[in-house]
Amino acid sequence: MINMKNNFISAVVNIIILCVIIVAVSIYFIYDSNLVGLVICGLGLLCLISLIPFRVSIKTIWPDIVFGLIDNGILAILAIFGGEIAGIIGAIIGGVVGNAITDGIAGIFEGYIAEKMRKNNISDQRTMLGSAVGKMAGCLLGAGMVLIIANLFSF
Repeated sequence: MINMKNNFISAVVNIIILCVIIVAVSIYFIYDSNLVGLVICGLGLLCLISLIPFRVSIKTIWPDIVFGLIDNGILAILAIFGGEIAGIIGAIIGGVVGNAITDGIAGIFEGYIAEKMRKNNISDQRTMLGSAVGKMAGCLLGAGMVLIIANLFSF
């Protein structure tokens, strides 16, 4: 029971620290459209780096990373198009509706990869910290890549 409590506390502390850093850096770069995509990708990599002290292998959290990549990648596209079509409310609707749709789509791929890993005898035993940070990193990387591409096409 003590180990479970320590794991929970470690996961919560790591996520809170990452959230504070992500919000602060995002606010700082919010108006720099040339860099924001790269910065968000960098924050995704920071999330993955934060797992090193906990000895969490990227291989074990790959399904979570793929979930985040697909989830926020498609979500960012829908939010951009929604914003272009109907302004702020369009971006909000694109984000909310897009989130529901992309969670389902990303869940298919996450499940597929997890099943494939089990079939190939690769451990997909998830931990609180690994799942949380894996999804967070994937979401940042997916959205960051979309924002980089959007910036190239001046959306």
